Amino acid sequence: MHDRILAALESSTADYTEIRLEEKEATSVAFRGRELETVSHVIDAGGIVRCLCRDGGWGIATFNNRDALVEKVAQAVQCARAARSDTPIELAPIPIAQDRLTVTLERDFRGVPLAEKKALVEGYNALLFGASDRIVDTTCRYNDSFSRVTFASSEGAFIEEERPMVVLLFVATARDGDNVQQAHESYSRLAGYEMAQGLETLAETVAQRATALLRAESVVGGRYPVIINPQLAGVFIHEAFGHLSEADFLYENPAAREMMTLGRRFGPDFLTVFDDGSLPGLRGTHKYDDEGTPTRRNDLIRNGILVGRLHSRETAAKMGETPTGNARAVNYRHAPIVRMTNTAIAPGTTSLADMLRDIELGIYACDAYGGTTELESFSFSSGYAYMIRHGQLAEMVKDVILAGNLFTTLQNIDAIGDDFQWSHPGGGCGKNGQAPLPVGMGAPHVRIQNVVIGGK
Repeated sequence: MHDRILAALESSTADYTEIRLEEKEATSVAFRGRELETVSHVIDAGGIVRCLCRDGGWGIATFNNRDALVEKVAQAVQCARAARSDTPIELAPIPIAQDRLTVTLERDFRGVPLAEKKALVEGYNALLFGASDRIVDTTCRYNDSFSRVTFASSEGAFIEEERPMVVLLFVATARDGDNVQQAHESYSRLAGYEMAQGLETLAETVAQRATALLRAESVVGGRYPVIINPQLAGVFIHEAFGHLSEADFLYENPAAREMMTLGRRFGPDFLTVFDDGSLPGLRGTHKYDDEGTPTRRNDLIRNGILVGRLHSRETAAKMGETPTGNARAVNYRHAPIVRMTNTAIAPGTTSLADMLRDIELGIYACDAYGGTTELESFSFSSGYAYMIRHGQLAEMVKDVILAGNLFTTLQNIDAIGDDFQWSHPGGGCGKNGQAPLPVGMGAPHVRIQNVVIGGK
């Protein structure tokens, strides 16, 4: 295949050509309620050719038959010549890599029988139901995948990479008459089958939380000081701020570009936000992005000041900046676009106890159950929450919705915790029809003053 890829690249008459091939082997086992819903094993293989003609534009051809690479390159070249761009498309230069990246798994899930995976999920599902007679429905899902991705370009790059992934999802629904509550947790790592084992406590916690929410009162709406836990803080910075940092969105949106002016103060001196695709073991980690650009740490906010944004080679050239290693595609059916990798709020110096101590009446909001963002406006529903009374955690509350303006909210951060952690959720990021893309999110506890909370 190596020689066929090189021959296909040499056949191209475009100014730039890249080929990305992928082979993926995946297994899924899922229970919905007490019924086994899914047991599947899928092998998927295919590729994409992207060609750039600077007097035309991008041309793309996707395919499953990898024996016809030369023909697919020719098709992509034809598309590129037919395309039209108002200005010539340029690609910012990057180091040209030739690399082979392999992984060693403690227990390779490809060798684990489906029957064993089914028994594992069935056991977790039984724990969800067994935690309380109030549990009336569940979802319990196991997924694994092992991908081999090859990227080669007419500039001389040739990168081969193995990408493993394991995901567990637990959802429990509790009912008391007309009162229905739900809790969920997911967990995912770039690891072997061992990662999926030993999660009994996590499954039990989900069922217990759903049951506890039946007794929780709805929060009274108003303005409160709020402490958000690391999981919610990670989702908040990813959704409300991270997407605004993606340069393809910025370049195409004048209003966003004006808001996201480098050098603008976004928060207090102790606020730093970064994206780093080079950290080992996280879901958004790769040594190279899907254009062959090395990943790295990219500070977005440093000491409260906006200092950076995320780029592909094309957006970096358009904006006169440097590629950051953030051109990513969810699979071979899609061209890479600017995406986050592992996005985080850097740790501060305040303990959770000190954050709580200063609050007479406030809210401790945990996890995220959904939300929307539109430019600088956001709205998030927490998975569960507690009132803070006289510096202490008090009763659980539900239906906690945090809403506001991103820039005002960042300015209202008055404490960042010393307890940073990376979350390992099993979902993924969606953008322009590409989902779910594995990403990492990290944060410590964060305290924010004067937050608008929707409730009763």
